Amino acid sequence: QVQLVESGGGLVQAGGSLRLSCAASENIFGNNAMGWYRQGPGKERELVADITKGGTTHYADSVKGRFTISRDNAKNTVYLQMNSLKPEDTAVYYCNKRGATTRGPYNYWGQGTQVTVSS
Repeated sequence: QVQLVESGGGLVQAGGSLRLSCAASENIFGNNAMGWYRQGPGKERELVADITKGGTTHYADSVKGRFTISRDNAKNTVYLQMNSLKPEDTAVYYCNKRGATTRGPYNYWGQGTQVTVSS
């Protein structure tokens, strides 16, 4: 069972920045994608951004131009640089890793890290 360990959440004022990190406990060979989801109070979990092993990225419209996702394949780590934060970005942010091996598909989640943006 692969474990995803997130770090970097916290409290920040509107307009500020935070950088989230997520390290996977082991490498999984083959194509995969790593990403960040978030769940705000009373809301459903939504995709924030994801990135394939080859570096193709995808962002939610609400964060385009403010957030940047990146990954270090050698370290099995994905990052989310969040700039110009807004109160509506307040949520628990979850790391995700999904893909498939010869044994079948997999989909792993981190425990979540709280991001709070004050106005």
